[in-house]
Amino acid sequence: MAEHLASIFGTEKDRVNCPFYFKIGACRHGDRCSRLHTKPSISPTLLLSNMYQRPDMITPGVDPQGQALDPRKIQDHFEDFYEDLFEELSKYGEIESLNICDNLADHMVGNVYVQFREEEHAANALRNLNGRFYAGRPIIVDFSPVTDFREATCRQYEENVCNRGGYCNFMHLKKISKDLRRRLFGRNRRRRSHSRSRSRSPHKHRGYEERSHGGRGSSRRDDERDHRYHDRGRRPRSRSPGRKVGRSRSPGSRRNRSPVRESSAERRAKIEQWNREKEEAESGHKIDNSNNDNDRNNNGFAHDDDQYSDPQQQ
Repeated sequence: MAEHLASIFGTEKDRVNCPFYFKIGACRHGDRCSRLHTKPSISPTLLLSNMYQRPDMITPGVDPQGQALDPRKIQDHFEDFYEDLFEELSKYGEIESLNICDNLADHMVGNVYVQFREEEHAANALRNLNGRFYAGRPIIVDFSPVTDFREATCRQYEENVCNRGGYCNFMHLKKISKDLRRRLFGRNRRRRSHSRSRSRSPHKHRGYEERSHGGRGSSRRDDERDHRYHDRGRRPRSRSPGRKVGRSRSPGSRRNRSPVRESSAERRAKIEQWNREKEEAESGHKIDNSNNDNDRNNNGFAHDDDQYSDPQQQ
């Protein structure tokens, strides 16, 4: 049951809440409406009721004295009001949209809808605007339930085919020139981009050490390269300056390659063999020397040295 009520809230099937007040923040029945007008306690959108006073308020295109008005002067009057109001409201926070109704019905004529980026900004504007006057008239401001102006806007009016005219129950939003919109809202975009650039994470600003080593991902590539060479059991080869890059296509190139490197076990076996051969050679040399000594002892003198004489003869 709760899910059903939530799904029909603010629609034509809702017999409790007024769908027009939920969509456009105003109802032609006012307090006499048979359905509830539930005002939000907080919202990013403010409604400034009947604030804009058209110069042709009584009769469209005609001033109070009955003189025809130039449409360009009407547009200039509106854009002066729009810019003045935008400058005042932007003091309280960043503005997402500022819409002014061109309707003629009493409950919508001159209504101003300002949507702030944050609800706190809208609450700040509400506190500061209450009790103030504009052009000698009090400002009536309150929170509005409108958050999606696409649902509140008359699509037929945008296509210039609305047959109800200024008394349509949906919003007929008065448009401003592209230059004025670019000047007002483009400034907000520049402020937003500047604030974002200042609040970027420090990790995005790479220091000298990170840039000098190739930036992001270079250490990972180095680790992978070292790991690859480690798995192969050899270190990366460095090319000499005079070495030519590439492989020789001659058939005898494979024969000129360096011999296969022996394993440590094979080298140890060869060293042991060399040691045994050396020991055998030394032992044979010792045996020869001992035989020579015996011969000299038996003769009593050296055969090639005449200064030694036989002791028996002495």
